[in-house]
Amino acid sequence: FKKMNPFRFYTRLNQIRLLGIKARNLKELLEGIKIVPGSSIYYHTHRFLVRHHFLETGPTNDFAYWVGEILDEQEIAEKFGSVSILEHSSIKSLRDTFIRILEENIEGKDIKDVPPEKAFHFLSCRTFILPTGYQATNIEEFKEKIKIISIHSIFFHLFEARLRLSREENDFSCWLRDLGYPEIAKEIAKLDPYTETLETIREKILKICEEKC
Repeated sequence: FKKMNPFRFYTRLNQIRLLGIKARNLKELLEGIKIVPGSSIYYHTHRFLVRHHFLETGPTNDFAYWVGEILDEQEIAEKFGSVSILEHSSIKSLRDTFIRILEENIEGKDIKDVPPEKAFHFLSCRTFILPTGYQATNIEEFKEKIKIISIHSIFFHLFEARLRLSREENDFSCWLRDLGYPEIAKEIAKLDPYTETLETIREKILKICEEKC
């Protein structure tokens, strides 16, 4: 295999902030989704995935949770919950999908407000990317580092970097393909954060590497 630059593992920290934008009904949720910064859409669609390493069931994003549990609009909540991050390569694409769902489902609907204390508050996050100090120059070193890095580092390279930078491929698959392991890259790209916990995804990455090389 050709000589490659080492894979450097990073992690991230999020600083959460309140935007001062809230919704008490479906129309206000729609207007909020239209105007909030992309970092807000990102936060509300990814927070549950990071927590999913210890949650086995539940909503896949904050919008689905609020629409279903607070507004009791189960049909719309299911549509929100069915939106897969893996099918989108940009925040804009995610935003447009949520807008379309709401626009298609609130026309002619009797819009009711929830009490102020149950309003949806749009949050945003500022992300700080931090080096872990770990790196890999070959597949064996890659496997060793996958065993010890945090789930936050796994999440960053496998899902967050791809969406935030509008990449077609996650960091792991991109590096491994260039290293000469296209089958491993392909299998890792199939991993789904909606159906697997992050710890299970760690185990599957290791298993894929063991079986394919």
